[in-house]
Amino acid sequence: QVQVVEVGGGSVQPGGSLRLSCVASGIRLDYWAIGWFRRAPEKEREEVSCIVGIDKVTTSYADSVKGRFTISRDTAQNTVYLQMNSLNPEDTGVYYCAARYNPYGSTCPTWYEMDYRGKGTLVTVSS
Repeated sequence: QVQVVEVGGGSVQPGGSLRLSCVASGIRLDYWAIGWFRRAPEKEREEVSCIVGIDKVTTSYADSVKGRFTISRDTAQNTVYLQMNSLNPEDTGVYYCAARYNPYGSTCPTWYEMDYRGKGTLVTVSS
C-alpha cells in the first residue's frame, strides 16, 4: 500500500528554520515525483517545491521560497526533505507532500496530477 506522510511541522519565530520530511512507503522513491505543496489561510494551494528523476535529478521551487528552501531526498530512507530557512509569516500554512509515478519524467506534476497525497502538517511562523 502506497502512503506518504508528512513529519516535522510546528511553530517557529520569523527568521527561524524547520525541516519537513515526507516519508514514503510502498514505492521506490526515485521512480516517483515528490512535491511539496502548501495552503495558507484564505489562499489557494500552491506548489512549493518538487524533486523528480532517477539519475538526473530535477528540483524546482516557487519564486517565493527560492534561496530559502531546499528539497532533497534520501532513497535509502525513502524520505524527501524540505529544509526551510529564513521563515516568515507568509510561509504559514498546511504543508502537504504528494507523489506521482514518473520514472521517465523531469517535470513536476500539479497537485491534481498526483497519485497520492499526505494529510498535511501545519507550519506556523509567528512572533
